[in-house]
This record gives sequence, C-alpha cells and structure tokens, in this order.
Amino acid sequence: MESVQSALWVIILLVFLALAFDFMNGFHDAANSIATVVSTGVLRPGQAVLFAAFFNFVAIFIFHLSVAATVGKGIVQPGVVDVHVVFGALIGAISWNLITWYYGIPSSSSHALIGGIVGAVIGKAGTEALISTGIIKTVVFIFVSPLLGFLLGSLMMLLVAWLFRRTTPSRVDRWFRRLQLVSAGAYSLGHGGNDAQKTIGIIWMLLVATGYMTSVDTSPPTWTVVCCYMAIGAGTMFGGWRIVKTMGQKITKLKPVGGFCAETGGALTLFIATALGIPVSTTHTITGAIVGVGSAQRASAVRWGVAGNIVWAWIFTIPASAFVAIVAYWLSLTLF
Repeated sequence: MESVQSALWVIILLVFLALAFDFMNGFHDAANSIATVVSTGVLRPGQAVLFAAFFNFVAIFIFHLSVAATVGKGIVQPGVVDVHVVFGALIGAISWNLITWYYGIPSSSSHALIGGIVGAVIGKAGTEALISTGIIKTVVFIFVSPLLGFLLGSLMMLLVAWLFRRTTPSRVDRWFRRLQLVSAGAYSLGHGGNDAQKTIGIIWMLLVATGYMTSVDTSPPTWTVVCCYMAIGAGTMFGGWRIVKTMGQKITKLKPVGGFCAETGGALTLFIATALGIPVSTTHTITGAIVGVGSAQRASAVRWGVAGNIVWAWIFTIPASAFVAIVAYWLSLTLF
C-alpha cells in the first residue's frame, strides 16, 4: 500500500512539473505572441498579454489533439517510457528554457521538450528506442517552419504593398492598427493550439507508462487538456518581457502593416503544422515571418547578426536539452 501511495505521489509530482513547463512555455513564448503588437504600439503590454492568453485558451475548442498524439505516442517506442524518462525530459526542457529566458534568447520550448525526451530515452535504452518517423518529422520542421513563415510573411508584405500602393501611409497605418488585432489573435490561437498539446502529450505519455491509460486509448483525460491550456494561458499572462524587445525591434523595425503580415504568415504556418500533427516552434515560425517582412522591404532592414544569434540558439536547443535530460534521468534513478 505504501509503495502504491509513493508511486502516486511521484506521478502527481511529474504532472505538476509538466504543468510548470507548460506555464514556462507560455511565459517564455509570450514574446512571440505579443512582441509585434506591442512594438507597433497597437496594444499596451498588459492588454497584449491578456489578449494573447485568452486566445491561447480558446484554442482548446478549435484544434484536434494531433500534436499531443505525436508527442505522446509518436516519438518513443511503447514500453520504454517510465517516470525516470519523463522526469529527465522535463528537467532537460525546463533547464534550457530558464537559461535562454535569462539571456533574452528566443529559443524553442517545443524543441527543448523534444530534446529532453530524446535525451532521457537514449539515457535509458539507446537510440533504437526512438521512433525515427516522429523524430525526422519534427527535425525537418525545424527548418520548414521558419522558411514557411519567412515565405508567407514576405508574400503577405508584398501583396499588401501592391494592394495599398495608392493609399496614404497614414490611412494604411490606421487600418492595420485594427487589422493587427485580428492577426495577433490568430497567431495566439495557433500558439496555444500547437504548444499546449506538447505538454498534453508528455502527460499522456506518463499516464500510459504508469498504467493509468493504455497505448490504444485515442485521447487523454479531459482534465489533462483543460489544465494544459490553462497553464499556457496563465504563463502568457505573465509574459517573457526579456525577449519582447529582441523579437519586436532588434530583428527589424515593425509598423502595424508589418506586424499584421508577420503574424498572419506565422499563424498560417502554425495552423498547417497543427493540422498535420507536427510539434513546431512558435519562436522559429514568428522569427522567420518577421525576417520575411523585413527583407520584403529591403535586405538592409533586417539585422542579420541578431537573426544569426537566434539561429545558433535553435541549433543548440535539442542537443543541450538532451544532454541535461540524460544527466537528470540518471539522477532520478537515485531519487525515485
């Protein structure tokens, strides 16, 4: 009886740790949702985080749990995951999030989690325990999502420039201050829909590993879904202010029309990826879209040095979080 209670407490601890990661995900990635709308002056910071948090949660009613299924059942072979693997994965992801938040680097919480899962699984059973198709799909979209964001953001900017070529700048600015509320809401919707599901996926993985669910179950418990969407919305409300300036002004100077095009391009990319069940980085996506908008105006409008530093953070995310996850996995064997 005592061992059963002890195991239950471990599960509860890991669920809270997963929700803490989800909260941090929203906190860390709030900049992605609000940077453009704050930097263009359309909304004040306090208004922007409440606006983004609302749409993060509303995504619960819009998207199917395709991404959660990929994370929960599409990355690791059945029977490999246990509480030690989940602990290692979460510690690896949370550690990388804290480091990049502290230094104001817009890295990917999503890929930190994937890296954490990969590292912890390798620490336990080696690379053969991984499902190659799930890993390849995720890695490919590390490159596809920013490129797609770049393409859609630049195309939107060129289209808008052509459509409004005879309109005065002041009138364009006035119209797009209103339209940017639509694009910011859509981007926050996509952010919540893709990112909250990653935490749902790892809790789903934990419940299957501990026998509270089976691998043939088609969806996790409702409480898991609601808690994860609430956690990411709450994290967004507190905002990752260290990263807002980097995303909103250091890469390129944005006006409302540019903010609208970047958010719309980013939102479309997230909708496509979520429909396909692919866990992508909202950071990669919006950064690509912002660079696309800047380069559509002129190449010199983009601070390529800042963009390059961000790309280096992307490259190190999975291996760095994987390394910490391996260490955390070994540590957990002595703790639990």
